[in-house]
Amino acid sequence: TEDDRIGIVTYAGSASVALDPVHGDQREKVIDAIDALRAGGSTNGAGGIELAYKLAAENYVEGGTNRVILATDGDFNVGVTDDEALVEMVKARAERDKVFLTVLGFGEGNLHERRMEQIANRGDGSYHYIDGEEEGRRVLVDKLGSTLVAVAKDVKVQVDFNPAKVGGYRLIGYANRRLAAKDFRDDKKDAGEIGAGHTVTAFYQVAPAAGDGLVAAAAAGSKYRKVADAEVKEATLVESDELLNVSLRYKEPEGEVATEFEVPLTDPGGGWEDASDDFRFGAAVAGFGMLLRESEFGGMLNYDLVLELASEGKGDDEHGLRGEFVELVEKAKRIAGR
Repeated sequence: TEDDRIGIVTYAGSASVALDPVHGDQREKVIDAIDALRAGGSTNGAGGIELAYKLAAENYVEGGTNRVILATDGDFNVGVTDDEALVEMVKARAERDKVFLTVLGFGEGNLHERRMEQIANRGDGSYHYIDGEEEGRRVLVDKLGSTLVAVAKDVKVQVDFNPAKVGGYRLIGYANRRLAAKDFRDDKKDAGEIGAGHTVTAFYQVAPAAGDGLVAAAAAGSKYRKVADAEVKEATLVESDELLNVSLRYKEPEGEVATEFEVPLTDPGGGWEDASDDFRFGAAVAGFGMLLRESEFGGMLNYDLVLELASEGKGDDEHGLRGEFVELVEKAKRIAGR
């Protein structure tokens, strides 16, 4: 709309401005600039990022959505190309200019996905791989709010299990997002961004506490531990029916002071037959990831079980995304010959 401003930067052998920021309702100027783009030269991604941040800073809207959108395969071969240097550059610009970053991955074969995800993480942003028109529409139309509008940054979640109920646990996935427990309240440690309407799901594998009256010692700082001394091997536990406690810590999009709150959970004792469609489908996605990674914790997990769980949790599937996932699993099963 007329309230929005959009500019376009290109980066080949060097970076240049293809469209000085104009109001969003000047559609013809935007489309003409896009139609005039031509591929060629090297890939000076760092130069393009720097110039884009400069434009964003010069057109900064106080209280508005200020964001750089980087479309790339991540194969930077001119200028700054070292991953660590790129990450530090983006982190510094994000902190100084208060501008968020969204990275959209395109192409295949020479795709540097790890680099793009690292850049997005340090730029207080998110990474999405666009493999076709449907995914582009999902990210930039259907989920535009969660893609572009940040509602919280440096979001950290910590789960404290009650050792009287849980003998052991394992987080499934998130290998590149984990923080040490001591970093939860260290507000200098960078963490993830949450967009408007954005939801995050994490799965844990949980083993019940042993039935012989013995329980695992609660970690130092746990709400379920009476003794805070980390040297005490056998902690005295607080009597509680809770299964776990979730703590969430975050900053406002333009703030530097963190807010924290916590929510306890008591296990209602329901079985698999009581699980929601979302839980069933989420379990299928987690299981699929474990199959692809050939996880040592897969047990009797196989493609047929993943398909069964996904079908059970498909639900209304308004946008057809869950059906698309089922098709993906079926293709993977055929490729794997299973």
